[in-house]
Amino acid sequence: MTDTTTPPQRKRMSTSAKAALITIPTVIVGVIILILVLSLGKSSGQPAGDAPNAGGQAAPAASAPVVAENSHVLSDAGADAPTIVEFLDFECEACRSTYPVMEEMREQYAGKMNFVIRYFPIPGHQNSMTSALAVEAAAQQGKFEEMYTKMFETQEEWGEKRESEAPRFRGYAEQLGLDMAAYDAAVKDPATQERIEFDFAAGQELGVSGTPTFFLEGELFQPEYVTDITEAFDAAIAAKQQP
Repeated sequence: MTDTTTPPQRKRMSTSAKAALITIPTVIVGVIILILVLSLGKSSGQPAGDAPNAGGQAAPAASAPVVAENSHVLSDAGADAPTIVEFLDFECEACRSTYPVMEEMREQYAGKMNFVIRYFPIPGHQNSMTSALAVEAAAQQGKFEEMYTKMFETQEEWGEKRESEAPRFRGYAEQLGLDMAAYDAAVKDPATQERIEFDFAAGQELGVSGTPTFFLEGELFQPEYVTDITEAFDAAIAAKQQP
């Protein structure tokens, strides 16, 4: 929905315009929370982490790091550069809509910002885990970014399907020239799913309740406009450069 009161230079991000809606509307967040609670049925004492809080804000006193040692880095600008972390679901339409915006940001801030991706497959999506398994299996052969890109560029072809799209994703692996025996073994290996669930549990502990959710320099970041991103990135870079 267009906000007619918004000045022209303050472009609001929206999924309909494919300009990347970063924050999910409250009603959708509520639905996602309900899905997580009903589908996972996890208590606070179980390994997958506490149920997300109703506001979708970062949980207080969370011990999970925003960036883990095994987190996937799309763009590496070095330890002295600020870091933006995205928790995402490859079947999430809002994530697909933010994808071109974040790719533009990666190009604009190449060498200045670290871009990190973490998995957060929504249980209500039939192929959220299946797609994540394909991406993680590709990552084990050094093709994380290629499969990440493939998933979002083709999401309209397989998203919201009620059957498994694993054969399609295997075809993507073949197109990327992966060792298919190793790919098949990785998809079937419980450790691959455990790697994805590791990110999901960390996200829950950090208060992630929907996708995409961003953290900038370790703090929850919820931009509403494209300029919110560039202004925040510029400020983070300037802060890093201060003596």
